[in-house]
Amino acid sequence: MMKRIIICAICVICGLVSANAQKFALIDMDYVFKNIPAYERANEQLSQVSKKWQAEVDALTTEAQTMYKNYQNEVVFLSNEQKKARQDAIMEKEKQAADLKRQYFGPEGELFKKRAALMNPIQDEVYNAVKDVSELRGYQLVLDRASDTGIIFGSPKIDISDEVLRKLGYSY
Repeated sequence: MMKRIIICAICVICGLVSANAQKFALIDMDYVFKNIPAYERANEQLSQVSKKWQAEVDALTTEAQTMYKNYQNEVVFLSNEQKKARQDAIMEKEKQAADLKRQYFGPEGELFKKRAALMNPIQDEVYNAVKDVSELRGYQLVLDRASDTGIIFGSPKIDISDEVLRKLGYSY
């Protein structure tokens, strides 16, 4: 029984010693990205192109709605063939709007591709800077305080956000 207590005590002490040897750091990725002009320019570019593409989709949708309203107003005067032709035209316009929306904003759409092309190089550069700072300082774990990881408090002493920005060439 005494051996078990001693072994358990040794295990607890070893666990505490190894836990104390680990180094942690925090980073505020939102802060880092907001202080990189290229990231802000890329966000603005994405916002502008998104608005432009949304306007194109909205124009087609509005056109389909107008066609439908006109159809409703004139339906009593139309023959069956004319009704069918108008209904087909309205459905085709709605399909064009849906296809364009999917082309621009779908999971593999143009906006997704453009975002990846603009943001991935910047994100990779930041990741590499975080990795370099972590290796230099001996951090085993770096947590993003901006994400929803449940960090309630983080000491500013272990925040490496400004150091990462300096590593990237931005002095703040």
